[in-house]
Amino acid sequence: MPAVTDAEFESRVLKSDKPTLVDFWAEWCGPCRQVSPILDEIAATNSDKMGFYKMNVDENPVTPSTYRVTGIPTINVYVGGEVAKSIVGARPKAAILKELEPFLG
Repeated sequence: MPAVTDAEFESRVLKSDKPTLVDFWAEWCGPCRQVSPILDEIAATNSDKMGFYKMNVDENPVTPSTYRVTGIPTINVYVGGEVAKSIVGARPKAAILKELEPFLG
């Protein structure tokens, strides 16, 4: 999944014409490392329906603060510039897919 920065967030995520998932993570976060390969798999098979990005919260503090991301991993789905879904904490692939179902069709 490509990285997105504070500077690119509005153009890549908020102004996207399709639902866009952002994985807020950090290098030191164990649960983030568990979720990352799961999201890579989901992105590989669904990138036609949804945008997928990851954002390092240590390198990009503005956006997580704006969206009140207080725990990581946090997975936010943005539709039309708004948060449509927020998933906090590590989950198994089946649980994440169930949460994303409305956006994946």
